[in-house]
Amino acid sequence: MATLTTPVGILGGTFDPIHNGHLRLAEEVAGLLDLTQIRFIPTGTPPHRAQPAASNAQRAEMVRLAIADNPRFVMDERELVRAGQSYSFDTVTELRSTLPPRTPVVLMMGADAFLSLPGWHRWRELLEICHIVVAQRPGYSVTSWESALAPELWEAFASRSVVNMSPLRRSPGGRIAIHTMTALDISASLLRSQLRSGVSPRYLLPDGVLDYIHHHGLYATPDSGPATSHPV
Repeated sequence: MATLTTPVGILGGTFDPIHNGHLRLAEEVAGLLDLTQIRFIPTGTPPHRAQPAASNAQRAEMVRLAIADNPRFVMDERELVRAGQSYSFDTVTELRSTLPPRTPVVLMMGADAFLSLPGWHRWRELLEICHIVVAQRPGYSVTSWESALAPELWEAFASRSVVNMSPLRRSPGGRIAIHTMTALDISASLLRSQLRSGVSPRYLLPDGVLDYIHHHGLYATPDSGPATSHPV
């Protein structure tokens, strides 16, 4: 059997805009799994919500600015340049084709996104080709939501969940782990609301990203859709 290589992390989302909650989640998971690389993948055409307020190019540039000083963080534009809707299954499959066959791939998502997983394209197959780390805020527990989960999701969670991260380094995919991250009550929708209202969101997102937003006059008009269902 081929030797496993170092796991690769994935953090996807609209990043509209990217903020410190995204960055902190990636940093914490990277530390727990000793990841040498986390790929930030901005969604191109989101299948479950309206198109982001900022353009693809603007969101990509904000991600670049946010991760520029962290050598473990890598910008990945594959969803922005790929035609059609941005499905996680397609993204992970495409990324896997560029990696050694048994590389563990770790997909990070928020608890709200995990709850909606049965509505995702080929979600059962997605669970086979990568691990999932579910980020939850302190005081919340996915394991206490059995009655709220779709039966098929609870079944998948119960059979695949692990109590710590170490099994995620020992196989290419198939496990689900819960990570209670540092309490940072930040969301992209909150930041957009503050920017529209003239309230400074400084220290909730990187200074370079905020400067870019101001320079380009982003988020001065109402949102085109509901809040995202991506991590934090």
